[in-house]
Amino acid sequence: MAMSSLSLPCSLWITHRSRPYRKTTHWISRSAKIYSAISLDTNVGSLETSTSTLPCKVTGPHNGATSSVVQPSHSIAALGPSEATLGRHLARRLLQIGVGDVFAVPGDFNLALLDHLLAEPGLNLVGCCNELNAGYAADGYARSRGVGACVVTFTVGGLSVVNAVAGAYSENLPVICIVGGPNSNDYGSNRVLHHTIGLPDFTQELRCFQTVTCHQAVVNNLEDAHEQIDTAIFTALRESKPVYISISCNLAAIPHPTFSRKPIPFSISPMLSNQMALQAAVEAAAEFLNKAVKPVMVAGPSLRVAKACDAFAELADVCGYALAVMPSAKGLVPEHHPHFMGTYWGTVSTAFCAEIVESADAYLLAGPIFNDLTSVGHSLLIKKEKAIIVQPDRIAIANGPTFMFVHMNDFFKALAERLNRNTTAHENYCRVYVPDGRPLKREPKEPLKVNVLFQHIQNMLSSKTTVIAETGDPWFNCQKLKLPSGCGYEKQMQYGSIGWSVGATLGYAAGAPNKRVIACIGDGSFQVTAQDVSTMLRCGQKSIIFLINNGGYTTEAEIHEGPYNVIKNWDYTGLVDAIHNGEGKCWTTKVCCEEELAEAIEIATGPRKDCLCFIEVIVHRDDTSRELLPFGSRLAAFNSRAAVPH
Repeated sequence: MAMSSLSLPCSLWITHRSRPYRKTTHWISRSAKIYSAISLDTNVGSLETSTSTLPCKVTGPHNGATSSVVQPSHSIAALGPSEATLGRHLARRLLQIGVGDVFAVPGDFNLALLDHLLAEPGLNLVGCCNELNAGYAADGYARSRGVGACVVTFTVGGLSVVNAVAGAYSENLPVICIVGGPNSNDYGSNRVLHHTIGLPDFTQELRCFQTVTCHQAVVNNLEDAHEQIDTAIFTALRESKPVYISISCNLAAIPHPTFSRKPIPFSISPMLSNQMALQAAVEAAAEFLNKAVKPVMVAGPSLRVAKACDAFAELADVCGYALAVMPSAKGLVPEHHPHFMGTYWGTVSTAFCAEIVESADAYLLAGPIFNDLTSVGHSLLIKKEKAIIVQPDRIAIANGPTFMFVHMNDFFKALAERLNRNTTAHENYCRVYVPDGRPLKREPKEPLKVNVLFQHIQNMLSSKTTVIAETGDPWFNCQKLKLPSGCGYEKQMQYGSIGWSVGATLGYAAGAPNKRVIACIGDGSFQVTAQDVSTMLRCGQKSIIFLINNGGYTTEAEIHEGPYNVIKNWDYTGLVDAIHNGEGKCWTTKVCCEEELAEAIEIATGPRKDCLCFIEVIVHRDDTSRELLPFGSRLAAFNSRAAVPH
């Protein structure tokens, strides 16, 4: 979808002497009268007044999809000496970058820190049922707000949240993972602490996070705490990746002079392309594409970390090429575009899309990531010699040169001025295209089919909704939904952690209160993370959850059948009723046929639109999307390749 934005007056830029930085999603306080620059290779907190008055464009969600308008940051004033604590400084920094909700699980190492986060006006602490869900919620929040945060306790909490942080890393989400750490006096003491594995080594948690975060800070003294916290948060924004901050449990409440000043707002200067490389790349690409008879464009997931969704859509407007998305890029480009064909996903592509892409004599691939899932076991029929591959900071021209230090946004904007309009591929698509068939006529009260369910979900979509697709068959069914302008769409296709969607729904809804989340979740996935439906109720959220009850792990069964794919069936509606327990607004129902489904949707979008609505959909165990059948077979064949002797 087209990226929404909020323009604020800004003359603040953060620079570093050793390298330029990418432009990154972040927020700046409207109320700040003066913006000054931090140079992180000098003393943090030093002021360098800027004379520039350039407007600063603040982007919306991480993936470029439309989201709620970000609420203005709270005015952040200097604190009195007794209030100028490490905990309050961290709280103000989170507020300043747009984090109004922090997802937390209390533990004895983080309790004092939580007190000081709670003391900050405007910062809301959301208690989650477990650390995994808190991490997933921070992931979802980052998708709707641009950055998210969670707080857990040392090791026993940290190692629980690390899986969610890894998923955020795979999706290029700036999630700030804060851990309440050991007392500062215990470092180097050779003491064994509880919540650990019984060794006097406090680095186990840190070492686990080093592989799934772009920066780690262990704050166990006050002298450089200000700098460590600011550097970590800044790095998360700059790199669009998670960071890890451990804060000793006895330091959060201690005042220090470095925390008494009003925090200097963050901002990140845009990374500039090498102009000679940009010019050469555009010239080579234009020559290559203008010679082609039927070129096409395919959007990939790296469009969002490059913040190039708008530029890509504008290029599509100019050149007239047929336009497709990789499955992991759904929601990043407008699906109402007149040349949009659908999803290019090899053998499970949108009808007629793969045929047009793979028969093209040139393809512009924007930010592709070809893993075994998105390529259906690396079976895509595209050839390198026909491809221009555009990554966030480099351009590869077929079998020719690769141009480094060329940024995607700059490249698309410059290329739009050089391409000849060519609609041949789209005209071919229109010639062969046959509209989607409709499900067979149903008898009254006939058992509900999955394709009928998603036909009804399609009719629910608008600019005021966001779809969250759980790992598994919901990927394939949701992929076929046609997103209207402004409708959000989120999934976790690279990491594919089952259960992600429950926490992500909680976090996304918290960050985008003017959107109604429609979450499509399988029963097996729901069993992993169901507890935090209770947190949605405590927060007064109004999402609609479609729980697809087919009695097992359907996706795994299509890849490899076995008794382990059958799960114990729950009364899911009864479970949510028990979680509700008369507190908060909740409406549940169980549907078995289309008539019941239509009535449930009418209630959920009408008289119960101010409630969390949980609709359990009973379908046959073998009722899957058409695409899952060949996908499962191909992935099974890829996974079971015979070992090659070394």
